[in-house]
Formats: sequence, structure tokens, C-alpha cells
Amino acid sequence: MLVPIILGADKTTVSVATGHVEYHPLYLSIGNISNAARRAHRNAVIPIGFLAIPKSDRKYDNNDSNLRIFKKRLYHSSISAILQSLKPGMTIPVIRKCPDGHFRRLLYELAAFIADYPEQVYLSGIVSGWCGRCQGIFSDLDGPSSSDRRSRKIDQILREEYGGEGRTLWDNFGIDEHVIPFTEDFPRADIHEMLAPDLLHQVIKGSFKDSLVEWCLDYLTTTHGEARANEILDDIDRRLAAVPAFPGLRRFPHGRRFKQWTGDDSKALMKVFLPVVAEYLPEEMMRCLSSFLDFCYLIRRSDIDEQCLDAIKSSLEAFHHYRDIFKTSGVRNHFSLPRMHSMLHYPFTIMDFASSNGLCSSITESRHITAVKKPWRRSNRYKALSQMLLTNQRLDKLAALESTLVDRQLLLPSGRTQPSDPFDAENEDVGPTDSGHSLVDVKLAKTRETSYPRYLSELGTHINQPNLELLTRRFLHEQLDQSDSSSSISLSDTNINSLPEITSKIDVFHSAVAVFFAPSDPSGIRGMRRERIRSTPSWYGQERRDCVLVVLNEDIAGFLGMSAARVLLFFSFQHRQTKYPCAIVHWYNTYGEQKDAKTGLWIVRPAEWNPQCQQQDPRFAVVHLDALVRGVHLIPVYGSEPIPLGLDFQQSLDVFDSFYVNKYADHHANEILF
Repeated sequence: MLVPIILGADKTTVSVATGHVEYHPLYLSIGNISNAARRAHRNAVIPIGFLAIPKSDRKYDNNDSNLRIFKKRLYHSSISAILQSLKPGMTIPVIRKCPDGHFRRLLYELAAFIADYPEQVYLSGIVSGWCGRCQGIFSDLDGPSSSDRRSRKIDQILREEYGGEGRTLWDNFGIDEHVIPFTEDFPRADIHEMLAPDLLHQVIKGSFKDSLVEWCLDYLTTTHGEARANEILDDIDRRLAAVPAFPGLRRFPHGRRFKQWTGDDSKALMKVFLPVVAEYLPEEMMRCLSSFLDFCYLIRRSDIDEQCLDAIKSSLEAFHHYRDIFKTSGVRNHFSLPRMHSMLHYPFTIMDFASSNGLCSSITESRHITAVKKPWRRSNRYKALSQMLLTNQRLDKLAALESTLVDRQLLLPSGRTQPSDPFDAENEDVGPTDSGHSLVDVKLAKTRETSYPRYLSELGTHINQPNLELLTRRFLHEQLDQSDSSSSISLSDTNINSLPEITSKIDVFHSAVAVFFAPSDPSGIRGMRRERIRSTPSWYGQERRDCVLVVLNEDIAGFLGMSAARVLLFFSFQHRQTKYPCAIVHWYNTYGEQKDAKTGLWIVRPAEWNPQCQQQDPRFAVVHLDALVRGVHLIPVYGSEPIPLGLDFQQSLDVFDSFYVNKYADHHANEILF
């Protein structure tokens, strides 16, 4: 059995009273690269060593080439020494007991290395500004030579041919001849093939936040002047602050005006940036952003087939085509940026490593907390490294003990004292769950609200919905008509007296929980994710009525087979010993027959009163919870005028009259809202 070794390394800093202490841990994971990404927070990624960080006087920092060479050689020698125990098992099979209890012959192999671009420069022995996977010229990384891939064999030939000839390797091929990658010490290991994609630093932060967003802001300054650009930026900040809340979506109460950006901040900005700048950027620039976001979400999918791979290539081609607007507008002179250039290699890395499914250096960064920062805090700060290593060893033993006790059914997973329930009435709005088997399941909260009337007529008056009884009885008629195929009564022929009566008491709830299959998002072992949908008159002092997706036609895929609606009330009742969980919703009608050409998003508007409808109010309906898919995020179409000062995000759904259906709210929404 071949056992692939996945490595990762990234510097981290621990803040102390007297300054900062740097550590450079090396991590290891065994198994499929996608599984490593999924199980990254379940002790699947373990620290196996701390790499040395040489220090020197300031006068040597930038000018001493010998110190630079020494640092790189020490780095590779350290990794090679740490992995030496695996080397015999890379050529001669070793017998090991596997987790399923069987003994097998194993062959180890270095499969992938997760690292940010500066780390990739160290790893591959290239010159900064060049690419570690291809032979693209640093001044034109996306040029014709980008199709020529680097390899261990080519590096050896170039070193033999041009080594010792001054700066030939450095200037012409981007190779540092003084550095030999650690993979030279191991069989079948090629560092250029091992460099794994880094979604966080290459795409989300490096290409989107640090490049595209800044270019858009520079465009506003170049086009409108600094004074007018500042007014526009202030309005963009207010639009960001006015984005309605959504489970799991980070808010920006002060816009972009904060100094310390994290990876989560960059991801959150990417989800809402397109609608808030739509009125201030030209169409080509918006299409550039839209194609880039499509690329980001496509490469993050858990399952990628040939059709999806073609869509990735198409979005990449569209991005390269439309980004020329930044050149013609005078914002950029070139696009030869290593992190943005790495996007060209994603189709090939997907074919090499399969779906990356969230694979990026955020895995190692999150592991820094448990492997470095918490052990540091538990130490006495004096020669802390040995204490940190001992702490990690003990934590690994405790984790192994917990796993053994769980396997023997002596302990529930994660220290729970009772079985987990994805529909449990907790305060978390969104998160992974290990329970649930169907693709979509929506259930009401566990506890009903006691402050509401218990009968339909009184309840309708209480919530200011006088047609609630009529709508609910029509809903029940539809449910009974579906279960009785012999019924010939048409809904349009019925009046309230011919509709079935509802005599049971009504239970009202302030939320429902949707559990759905979303392996592309942070999810449980089976790929299940939980999301709470709220409809409550008081949420942190304000009314909150979330929006949902309702299935209208199961035979039509995508948003065309669904409709957006706002939940006004969750409730349930009984009829003939059958319980009906349902919700009264306010419909949102699709504006136009196609997506908005500028943003690539669907636009919806709240349904309005039609006086010609005699049968019922077309704005509202009672729907079964089984018709709900999950929540949906709507962002206002802000228009060309500045939005009012002090507009609260909780009022946005009531103030504006049209909304974008945000397919970038999360990866599951992106997959179903096409």
C-alpha cells in the first residue's frame, strides 16, 4: 500500500511582554490530500519538528550573500534530517498495523508540501519572483514559457550545464545554484511537483484582497480624483456595513477601515464585495471580478469532474481577458505576479492532487494555535521549546487515548456527555455536524414559543396577517390533495367554506434548522452542515426575518427551479393525527429572465399586492418545511445614489426594493444557485 506523506511549514510568531518569539514548525499528514484538508482540525495534521531560524546582526540582513545561502541550506538540511527515518520505507516495504487492524506492506512517498509563496521559494530553490512549478520568465510569468513545467531532472541538467558560470542560472532560469532542495535526498521526490495549491495566500489574499481590491480602489482615484474617490470609498464602507446578516458570514460594521486583516476577513470580503461596488465600477471590471470569484468557488468544490474542470478553465480565460481593463485604465503596467500567476496551474494541480477541497496554508496556520501558541502559554517561557515539545507529545497521547475509548464505545466523540443532535436548539447559527444522512432536512426548533395565541384566527391578528387562516387552510388542502390522487377538487374552485378546517392548537417557533450535504464547506465527517434560519421579533433588540430558498419545480436545476422568500413565521399544527411543520413566507419574484449581466447574479424583488387577484394575496403563502432548501443571502441593489448615513444592516431588507441573490455566501450556495 502506498502511503503519501503531506508536509506543511509556516512561520508563526508568539507575542510576549518583551517582544516576539518566532517559531517555524514542520507538520505532517498521511493520506489523501483532500482528506487531510477535511480532517485538518481533527489532529490529522501533527507537528514533527521545529526548524531552526538563524539570527544575525542587522548589518548582515540584506547584504551578506553567505548568510542567505547558509539560511537556505540549513532549512533544507533540517527537513531532510527530520524525514530520514521514513527514507528506508520509501524503497523497501515495511510492515505496519493499519487503523482497520490489518497488517500491510507499506511504501512511503513524499506527495505534497503546503506552503505560502515565500516558503515555496525556499523549498524549490528558485529566485523570488519566479514560479516554482513552471519555467515562466519572471517579467512575463503568464507568457508562453509558463506551459513548460519545472522538474527535478531539468534542474539537474541546468546545474550541470550552467553551474559556476556567474549569474546565468539566477538571471535566465530563476534557479539559485547554491541551494539543493531536500527532495534530492529521497527517491521519487520532486519538489516542483509537490508544491500544493494555496487557496488562502495565493488566491484569496494574494490575488483578491491585495491585488484586485486595491486595483479597484486605485481605479476610483485615477478616474474621479482623490476627493471624489474618498466620498465613494466612504459610501462603499457604508454599503458593506449595511449588508444583511447571514449565518456564518462575517460582518463589516465599519467597512474596510481596520488595520489588521486576517484570512477570514479576506474570505468574508470576497463574499459581499461584488454587489457593493457594482454601481461604481465599469462593466468589464465587474466581469473580471465575477469571473475571478467563479474561479475561486469552482476550485474549492469537493467533487470536480470534466465539466467542472472546463468551467474552471473558462472562468480563468475570462478573468485573463477582462483584467486588461486595469491596463487600459492606467492602474497596472503588468500582471507578472507570482501569486496571481499560480492560478494558471490550478487545473494541473487538480489533475495531480484531485480536488483540493480547502487545501491551503490556513491548515498549518490554524494548527499553530494548538501546536505552538497554547503550548507556549503553558510553558514557563525559559527554554520553552523543550517544554512545548513535551506538551505536544502528551496532547497526542491524550488524543490517542480518546480515540481508543471512542472505538471501544466507552466515550462519546469530542468529550460529549450525550449524543449530538444537529437539530438541537443551541445558539450557533451555522457549523459542521456529523449527523444527518439526507441531502436536505429542515426541522423546527425543539422548543415552541409560549407568548403567541394558540389558534389560527387569533394568531393571524397577533402577527398582523389577517389571511393567515385562509392561507393555512389552502396549504392543508394542497397537502391532502397531493396525498389523495382521487380528489378532483381544484384549488381555484374552492372557497374558504369548502377548505378543510384546522381545529388543533398552533405551535409557534422562532427558528428552524436546515441540515444539508455541503462537503465543499467546513462540514462533518459525512459532509453534512447545519444552518439555523431565524424568524423572531427580537434578535439583539431588533426584528430578524431570514430569507430562504423554496423549491418550486424539482425538475429544473438551479435557481430557476426555486424562489427566494422571507420567513414571517414558523409554526406547526395537527390534522387527522398528522403534524404539519410549515412557515408563512413573503415571496420574492425574479427580476428579469436572466442573471444581471454586470455581476452575474440573479436579482429579485418582493412580491407586491395585485388587486386583480380575487382568490388570495399573491405576496404570501404557507409552505411546508420540506419545500425549504436552506437559507439564502440577499444583498440590496444599492443604486447609484449614496445610501443614508446610519442605515442599520437589520433594516436593509425592509428599505430597499430589489436584491442580489448572493451565490457567494458560501460554497454550497454557489453550487445550487447557478
